[in-house]
Amino acid sequence: MERREFIRTNLAAAGAGALALAGAQSLWASSEPEAMLQNEKGEYTLPPLPYAYNALEPYIDEQTMRLHHDKHHAGYVRGLNKALKALEEARRKGDFSQVDYWTRKVSFHGSGHFLHSIFWNNMSPEGGGKPGGALAAAIQRNFGDFSRFRAHFIAAAAGVEGSGWGALVYEPTGRRLLILQVEKHQNLTAWGVVPLLVVDVWEHAYYLKYQNRRKAYLEAFFHVISWKDVEKRLNRAVRMS
Repeated sequence: MERREFIRTNLAAAGAGALALAGAQSLWASSEPEAMLQNEKGEYTLPPLPYAYNALEPYIDEQTMRLHHDKHHAGYVRGLNKALKALEEARRKGDFSQVDYWTRKVSFHGSGHFLHSIFWNNMSPEGGGKPGGALAAAIQRNFGDFSRFRAHFIAAAAGVEGSGWGALVYEPTGRRLLILQVEKHQNLTAWGVVPLLVVDVWEHAYYLKYQNRRKAYLEAFFHVISWKDVEKRLNRAVRMS
């Protein structure tokens, strides 16, 4: 099945709950296949980490990676599947009294699953340094230079109120890069953009090692960014826009 047909089919199957994920099409289109893994029942499954749990040491510790992937991300996958099943049951029975609740759950858990699936691949034991190629040119064009981009990205992610994400995205209408703050996965984003680089700033992503020093965690994150992965996502987003 073609990827675009896959996206349309699965969003349609989600019914009412899928309306909350309308903006996810662009995210799916730019994601690696692991974000789209499903079992024979059509349920979403947890993608494995693309490296060992301790591979990002000393910047991100093994215990955090185990808890973050095996507990938190897995919880979003379970929550998404549960919500979609509840909406399927609502349609079968014709009882939509809880549709608002389960639609919000699709949005929350679905966003958590999709963003984490990008996050793991945005990092690599061989990461760090500076981007090259088309990504470097786009960063210079949109932010002035890499140092300004880095300072902007860290400040935006550090400034997220409460829990959420920092994100570098491609905006296809203006064909430009933007840095966004994402609150609670699904809030304060911009529809239609394609996530290229995301960093989780929920406390579970860094508290064991960095406690309340979110900025220190973000500075460490730049040592493990896989710029090759980010550039690959950018190139794909540009081709599809």
